[in-house]
Amino acid sequence: MADPVSLDAEDAKLVTLARGARGRVGAPQGAALRDETGRTYASASVDLPSVRLSALVLVVAQAAASGARGAEAAVVVGPDPSEADIAAMRDLAGPGVTVMVCAPDGTIRSRAAT
Repeated sequence: MADPVSLDAEDAKLVTLARGARGRVGAPQGAALRDETGRTYASASVDLPSVRLSALVLVVAQAAASGARGAEAAVVVGPDPSEADIAAMRDLAGPGVTVMVCAPDGTIRSRAAT
C-alpha cells in the first residue's frame, strides 16, 4: 500500500476508491476523482465490443455529468493513463492538477500534471 506519509487523507481516499472500482469488476484500470466541491467519483475501465473507455475518461465524464466544474485531484490504478486521458482531465480541471498513477497495491508509481 502507498506510504501514508506521502498521501493526505483525501488523496488516500481516492486511492481506495480507485482500487475498489477496479477490483469490483476485475477491470485492468480504476480511477477516482475529487471535484472542486470535494465530491468524489470512482469508475473502472470498460472494454466492450462496441466501446472501449479508460477509467479516467469515465470518471471525468461522471463528474461532468454530475455538474462538476473543476477537479482538485485524480488517481489512476493500473496501466498508465494515455495522453487522451490526461487531456480529458485537463478539460474538466484545467492545467496543473495532479493525477497520481498507482500500482494495483496502491503504491504511487508517478504523478502527472494536467
